[in-house]
Amino acid sequence: MVQKKKKDTDVGRVVLSEHQLARLRYVTTGEENGLAILLLECAEFTDGIQQLQLLKKIGSLLRKLGEDSVNDSQIDICLDILVRIYWDLESRSPLKRAIASALSGIPEKLKEEVISCLTSCLRDELLTVDKSHVRKVIDSIAACMENFSVGEECMQYLYLEVLQFLHTTLVDFQLQNKKLGGQHILQNKLMHDSLVALKAVMILVQKVQQKIHDVFCKNADPSLWEAMCGLLTCFIEILLDGDFLQTVQSTAGMAALLFIKTIVDCDELLPKLVHDLLFNSTQRTHNVPEWLIQSCGKLYSAVPPDGAVLFLSQGSLAMLDWRSGRMRDSGERLLLDILNVLLSLNTRLKESSMAMSVSRNLSLWTTSALDALHSDSCSQYLKNSLNGNSEAIQKLLEYIWTHWEHPLDGVRHQSKTIFKNLLKIHQKTIDGFCGMTDPFFLNMTNGLLSLEWHIKGKYISLGCLVEHLGTEYILTVVDTVPKQVLGVMLEQSLATYASDLLEKMFVSHKNQLMSSSQSSNWMKVWHETWISPFLTILCEEKPSRTTYLIEYYLPKLLKCNPDSLTCMIKELQSSDKPSNIGPFHSRGALGALMTCLRAARAQGLLNTAEESAWNQLIPISLIKQALVHKHEQVRLDALGLVCETHRSTEALSQQEIELIKFFLPYNMNSQTPAMRQQIVWLMRKLFSRLRDSSQVLYKQTQSVNRQKNTLNEEETSQHPELKLQQYKNFMVWVCDRLLQALFPGASFPRKFIVLNLLGIIAEVFENLEDQTYSVLQITDVLKPAYVDALLGCLNSTFEELKLLAYDLLKKLPATILGLQDSEKLQTLLQTALDLSTSTKPYDCITASYLLSLLVQQEGLLPTLHACSLKKRTGYLSKVHEKQPADEEMLETNILEVIKFLLHCLSEEIRQAEKSLVHMAATNPLYGRVHCIIGALQQLSLKSVSNIAEWRETVARLILMAFQLSAVVSPICQSSSPEGLIPMDTDLEIAENLQKILNEIKPRDTNDYFAQAKLLKTDEDRELSKNTSDDCKPSDDLSMAMTDQTGQACQVTAQMVLVCCWRSMKEISLLLGLLCQNLPLQSTPDSEDGLLMFHQVGEIGKYFKCQLLQSRHRGAFELAYVGFVKLTEMLTSCNNSDLQKLPQQWLEEVLQEVKSSSPASKLCATRRSAGIPFYIQALVSSEPRGSNLGLLKLTMKELISLALPSATRQDEHATIPQVHALNILRALFRDTRLGENVIPYVADGIQAAILGFTSPVWAVRNSSTLLFSALITRIFGVKRGKDEHSKKNRMTGREFFTRFPTLYPFLLEQLESVANTMHSDSGVLKLHPSLFLLLLVLGRLYPSPLDGTCSALSLAPFVPFIIRCAHSPVHRSREMAARALVPFVAVDRILHMAQSLLETLPAPTDLCIRQNHIHGTLLQVVHLLQSHFDSKQRTNLNLHEELHDIIGCTRAKIWLATRQNPCMLTRATFLDVISVLWHYLDKSKTIDPEILNFWQATHLIILESELFTDQQKFSPVPGLIQWQRSITKLTLSIMVKSVSLQPRSLSPDAIHELTSGTAEFQSSLFLSHLLCSEFNEVRFLTLETVLLWLEEMDSNQVRETNGNVLFLLSQVEDTLKKLAVEEKHPECLAKILKILCHLNIETLFPWILSTPVMTEAKLLKWILSIAETIKNSIEMQSVTLTLASKLVIHLVLKKQEKSLDSITQDLRQWVHLVAQSCGVEQQTEIRLTAAKVLIDAVPSLLANKQLYFDILDTLTLWKSVFTLLQDEEQVVREKATDIIQMIPLFLEACKKDDILFSVVNPSLAMDLGLGVLCELLQIWNQTSCGIVTLIEWMLTEEDTKEDEVNENLGEYDMLFDKGEFNLWAERITFANLLRDHVSALISQSRAVVDDESELRRLTTMAASQAQHVAWLLKGLPPAPEFSRTVDHTRLSIQKVRLLNVAQILKLFGLDTVIAGHF
Repeated sequence: MVQKKKKDTDVGRVVLSEHQLARLRYVTTGEENGLAILLLECAEFTDGIQQLQLLKKIGSLLRKLGEDSVNDSQIDICLDILVRIYWDLESRSPLKRAIASALSGIPEKLKEEVISCLTSCLRDELLTVDKSHVRKVIDSIAACMENFSVGEECMQYLYLEVLQFLHTTLVDFQLQNKKLGGQHILQNKLMHDSLVALKAVMILVQKVQQKIHDVFCKNADPSLWEAMCGLLTCFIEILLDGDFLQTVQSTAGMAALLFIKTIVDCDELLPKLVHDLLFNSTQRTHNVPEWLIQSCGKLYSAVPPDGAVLFLSQGSLAMLDWRSGRMRDSGERLLLDILNVLLSLNTRLKESSMAMSVSRNLSLWTTSALDALHSDSCSQYLKNSLNGNSEAIQKLLEYIWTHWEHPLDGVRHQSKTIFKNLLKIHQKTIDGFCGMTDPFFLNMTNGLLSLEWHIKGKYISLGCLVEHLGTEYILTVVDTVPKQVLGVMLEQSLATYASDLLEKMFVSHKNQLMSSSQSSNWMKVWHETWISPFLTILCEEKPSRTTYLIEYYLPKLLKCNPDSLTCMIKELQSSDKPSNIGPFHSRGALGALMTCLRAARAQGLLNTAEESAWNQLIPISLIKQALVHKHEQVRLDALGLVCETHRSTEALSQQEIELIKFFLPYNMNSQTPAMRQQIVWLMRKLFSRLRDSSQVLYKQTQSVNRQKNTLNEEETSQHPELKLQQYKNFMVWVCDRLLQALFPGASFPRKFIVLNLLGIIAEVFENLEDQTYSVLQITDVLKPAYVDALLGCLNSTFEELKLLAYDLLKKLPATILGLQDSEKLQTLLQTALDLSTSTKPYDCITASYLLSLLVQQEGLLPTLHACSLKKRTGYLSKVHEKQPADEEMLETNILEVIKFLLHCLSEEIRQAEKSLVHMAATNPLYGRVHCIIGALQQLSLKSVSNIAEWRETVARLILMAFQLSAVVSPICQSSSPEGLIPMDTDLEIAENLQKILNEIKPRDTNDYFAQAKLLKTDEDRELSKNTSDDCKPSDDLSMAMTDQTGQACQVTAQMVLVCCWRSMKEISLLLGLLCQNLPLQSTPDSEDGLLMFHQVGEIGKYFKCQLLQSRHRGAFELAYVGFVKLTEMLTSCNNSDLQKLPQQWLEEVLQEVKSSSPASKLCATRRSAGIPFYIQALVSSEPRGSNLGLLKLTMKELISLALPSATRQDEHATIPQVHALNILRALFRDTRLGENVIPYVADGIQAAILGFTSPVWAVRNSSTLLFSALITRIFGVKRGKDEHSKKNRMTGREFFTRFPTLYPFLLEQLESVANTMHSDSGVLKLHPSLFLLLLVLGRLYPSPLDGTCSALSLAPFVPFIIRCAHSPVHRSREMAARALVPFVAVDRILHMAQSLLETLPAPTDLCIRQNHIHGTLLQVVHLLQSHFDSKQRTNLNLHEELHDIIGCTRAKIWLATRQNPCMLTRATFLDVISVLWHYLDKSKTIDPEILNFWQATHLIILESELFTDQQKFSPVPGLIQWQRSITKLTLSIMVKSVSLQPRSLSPDAIHELTSGTAEFQSSLFLSHLLCSEFNEVRFLTLETVLLWLEEMDSNQVRETNGNVLFLLSQVEDTLKKLAVEEKHPECLAKILKILCHLNIETLFPWILSTPVMTEAKLLKWILSIAETIKNSIEMQSVTLTLASKLVIHLVLKKQEKSLDSITQDLRQWVHLVAQSCGVEQQTEIRLTAAKVLIDAVPSLLANKQLYFDILDTLTLWKSVFTLLQDEEQVVREKATDIIQMIPLFLEACKKDDILFSVVNPSLAMDLGLGVLCELLQIWNQTSCGIVTLIEWMLTEEDTKEDEVNENLGEYDMLFDKGEFNLWAERITFANLLRDHVSALISQSRAVVDDESELRRLTTMAASQAQHVAWLLKGLPPAPEFSRTVDHTRLSIQKVRLLNVAQILKLFGLDTVIAGHF
């Protein structure tokens, strides 16, 4: 078993002086274990742990001393030395605590002497004048009072002197604090010292409180008075000094109240004095002591600041005795007043730390209130004041409602504590408590349950109620709570809250049921309540949605009731749900079973230690099916079941090993990142378990071998040995399988899993000293080919794979890597150096990893020297005659590599100064710098040995960085950094870009860079003659540009840009790395350290220049990363000058921003480029414990600049405002600042809204960006697709409580906006702020728990929002309509809707404003939708609620008729009617009012222009909206008329309702809509019909299925006619989709045209459409689907007849299917093809009879395999459903007698090939099939690319995407094909009928092999790095050709394929 590593604890060490040692030796006796002897031994030890043991021994010896030891000189000396040792040790040292324990246990008669010694030592300590020693004295004082009885007695003697010392110390601390401005480290240390001193004072006074009190009562000692009053004055001064941290002030507040309490001797006077002190009362108590006025004079003379009041309140609550009741009425009054002042402070103090303090104090107040209620003298007045319905408690509840979702965790936690205490307080205030009937609890429960479930505080409060009242109480109120909360568990953000609530509920419910009278049946009730709903969700929901349910809920459920597992297994194994095996979107019962078993085993509820345990639990076949299940989560749960155990030493059974062997091959290519991470994590658990259990097994083997005497014992010892051998064999298999998976072309997912698992194996099975047995060393299984494959992973384009491969390779010795071979080492080194200058950015990353690996090799220096000579670089590397030691080798190698790279880079920089374009095209500079960074990261730079050489190298590095920056920075700082080699056909653009080049004036002598290039057309040549010479672009686009080898190369603007900004990036990262890792000089003149002070200043200037002037985002973003490291170093360094630099830089840049002018160098882009990053880094550099002075300074300056000013109106004057807005945006988005920016949010909102009114575009743009950032900061990151959901909203009370200044501001702004809505002149007035205001207000909503307080009511906003709906802008009216809904309480929505309808005009009104009408109607629509959709209401009173609103609607129904000339308002009124009809359908009764409304609606439809031809439409505004609205209403009326149940009506009503044959009328309506001349009407009608059919197919609306079928039966002919005649493509697509849903047989006979449309003709027609329409994805999908249905129908219809007549059409369909599976097709089309192939399996692909030509059938099968290798996971998973459709007569889907159906793509491909081979035998087409399958292997696409790509690599693009499909693996498919074809040949003993076909294949394969071999030989050394794409492609072809050779060999054909390789 592996033991956890113990933390190394520094216990210190006892050191005695020579004088003390001499004294001990002098008194030493011959006694072996004498006290002096032990002390001498202790002094001799150097190990603190050994000394600690001896001190404990001394302590036990001291406790045994007898009476005769009192006057023993040896004892006296030893005790004196022990005391002095005690004082010398650090306060937290275990040695000090051991001595304290020893001294505390001495006999009473010796204590006096110890106390005398302690007193003497303490007096000496108190006389210290060394300020650096003060903290140690304070710690010693505190230590004396911490569990040290003798020390406490010492304090009883010296308390006055200690108080005087602490007084002096605190006064000195105050003076020091004023001198340390800006020195954060010293300030933080001083704050901590002050805090310790204050705590020491408090502890001391509490220890000697009675003694001080007695002194004051008798005759006060002036010295004591002076010390006490002086300390009290210090406390008050600290409270009022804003420079002290709040933790110090808080402690000072408690200390002040403690002192006042200690001095005042009257319990009833004390609360009065405290009350006057807190509230600065003008009517003070007459007998206020003079000492209190003198000490606290500053509090009495002026109104104390809020912080001081807060901390004094905290002191009052913490220090006063509320439980005793001795303070009487004045104490109760003080308690209630403190609550009021705390709630008042909550509205004013907005800093996060202050908000936390307020919440903590309120929590403390509730505890104090409980204490007061427990007092025997508690008055009835206090009980009434603290009742749940009292004003005080209601205010506290409002605080809870507004803070239970506060961003600070601490505030949320305190809100929970306050709520729990309030429940207890209410219970304590009432007599005869009964929670079930108490109105307060009942209203509270109903109120909480009526809230939306997205409110997190709801769960916390309900959990408190459950704890207080029990679960049955909640279930009595609403019994569906468990199901509702389980449904919420599907969302990540709510899962933890919901699971905590559920746990409290089911634990409480279990306890209540077990203690009830029916306890015998409790299990069944509990199971139905908590387990059955869980299992239903688990089986039927998508696996991805149940993650949190499994993670949080299931383990807690099993922990609460382990016996429930049996019920789960029983229910799931007998499950008859449709999703039993999870064929659709759910995991099914099988997946749920795996989930439950996995959780149970992880908790130790399953005993699987025995081999037979698995078979007894569940069949192994079920686990195997789950391991290859279609759904990833099911596979993971099955793997987790095998891997996870409760004990880490549980042995692996053979069955588990076999299951892992079955799992790995089919799951190494998982595309989902989460799946890959889980596999790796679970396999790590398995390997760790295997290692730990192997240690146990090995020990068992050794134990048995030592005791082995008999034969039986010898036999028993074989079992662990066999198990160990099984382990070894298993791990060898795993390693081989993993290493074989690194084949050429392996996908990223496979390589990721393989490299991770190999790294874990190397780590887990590392040969450590404490391991007695090692199962496997990874070096034992590594072959040269495997090592080459691992090295090849370094060239991956994914850096994650490079890192994994590097981490594994660096653990391997050079002999395994083959790097002891100098030739291989030189090849790799030269390759790395070449890659470092590649134009492809990812090549330099490969070079960096290669160099990092090579610097660890011994022979690097000679190899580096050889490379230098070969390249003639002129660099003379250091070649050691003697190989340096291992610890020096790495440092030496790295230093030499860096110097070599520096040498090369220096020459390249000189070349770049001559021609940057040439270097960008041939030798970009950033790669060298990246390799230098990679080399530096391999070394701990703080502990290098060669200081002088490193200091010189660092200086060269910094100088190089500045030189390189000087070359490339002009490009990144130019006004057009995105392209400095313009290539355009526009003459004017080219001229402008030429001006840019002239502006930058880069140091480049190349004409190609100095002039803009123009791609001219013939027409432009004449125009260019008149262009001036200065701005004339160059005519010549090409130039003679050659690389280092002399070959021509291309150069593009992209290359230059990438070279420049990546160079800037690497420079910034290098400088940041140096600042972070290099040791700094201790002083400016010292010789230590590698980084000099002046270099730090230069680096700071560099970053400032780049961040403030760069325009390229990549350049300044990475400069920010480096600058952050610099600021962190400056903040943590000890030099005061360096510490002040951030503040100095910040003040300078703020001043520069403030005085920005057009001539300023600050980058004035639309987002201010790097300026926000610069300030963000400086502000964030402040230590977390500081008072955030830089942030406060910055925000104050920026807010003042961001607010509009009358003096800043023109574009140039607003530059500071733009910068301020952009910087504020960055600061509000910075997560490191967290809640510290919240106090400035309100000002930011005001600046953004007011900035939006600016006439300058730049200000409006920046204001918009700031506003967006603030919305995210306030309401959180968007957590759902619904823009208007309540997940990203908050109640109005919470919003305005957190930002109170926004209430009057938003109200005032909204009023001014609303005033612009009414314009008699008709002139359009659009207020700029309207959009932003409505956006903010639309995110607020009222809560049922909001009180009746009118101070922050949302009601005043409502009239203005209603007026905003009258805006002349359509979008504004829509936003106003949405914004109104949340401002109306749920119970007032219908009333508001009625009020709005009543304001609508009558047709006779003279002035009718359509904008007003439209806005009002929009608000009515949204109000009605919100009301009917609300989850806070039920359908019980739906009919009554509709009655009034229907009457109001009928009164204004003229707006929906032709009387209203405006189409838009007619459409909106129709929407109102549609909303009503939608929910009227849910009403089960019909009264005369509804009947009249029905008839009026019918009349509107019949008289509308849609059903009469009296008026032709002209294009008018709102026409399209009206067509949609009238169509929607007509369709809903049709469905209603068919589905009405008239049996509840009177006979007259039935006659009136059904007169005119309503059903026939409905079908006429539908036909009329389908034949409408308007595209919108037809499209919407067809879309609705299609929706009906889809719902009917999914059985979502079973009760309307008959209605839909009836309606469609009446319009079938209309649909056929439309299908042929429809010209609108979208409508045609919908018609064809409808035909797809209908039964094909019912469509015929198709008698609508002169020649009857037969099935064959219809197929030909559809295929012709498919061929002609290629630009519509929808049309391609639907034609493919319908054609496929027809083909299958024709095949089934003509089973006994010949299909020859339609052979050409069938072949065309096959071609269409194969084409639809291509990678170039859209995902939707490929999904359609997968569905088509699934439907075709039973009849075409896997039928015993072969209906198609064998080649066509094989083409369809090839399409299946193409889809199974598709890059999109959704396509692959859909294609796996084909396996489910395989008929049972085929045996290929069975493995080990297990029938697989729901499988993953990897297994599906294996099974599919097996099925195909089996079908070939059934069809008797084996010979033809084998030839075709071999051709598949020889005619892959990449073999066709060789001829055109033989020289690939010479002109590669800068960013080459490489392989298109990152999931498909050609070798995997080729290997599967080889295996199955070989098996087919062996099983069927097939003989190819036509030998010429085999010879043709042989010739083709030999020719390809010869060509591939020739191309492979032509590749350069290390081609896997230099020509990666070519090498990979050719390697894949080589493997495929060798596979073909193996197959041909089975036919006896001795090919020469293998000989070519």
